[in-house]
Amino acid sequence: MKKVPKHRSEDEERDFWSKADSTEFVDWKSARRVAFPKLKPSLRTISLRLPEMMIEELKLLANKMDVAYQSLIKIYLSERIRKELESANRPSREVL
Repeated sequence: MKKVPKHRSEDEERDFWSKADSTEFVDWKSARRVAFPKLKPSLRTISLRLPEMMIEELKLLANKMDVAYQSLIKIYLSERIRKELESANRPSREVL
């Protein structure tokens, strides 16, 4: 295993790991799953323009589910992203 280099900043480390193959530095076979219950994800505020009708429909759906409509948008996005990533990782069934 290679030794992980020291980094001067988080940005430098982030850049390193975006290009490095972690299997050269970490023995993932001996890794254990851990939980960080107090860790909060980094958030970024964005501006998103949606048709008014879509917002009203989201509010109706969110009200039925007893959640804020902004939270419902995050739920829908999260579900779709997970679905797309899963389908991207599945082998293609195309017949040549």
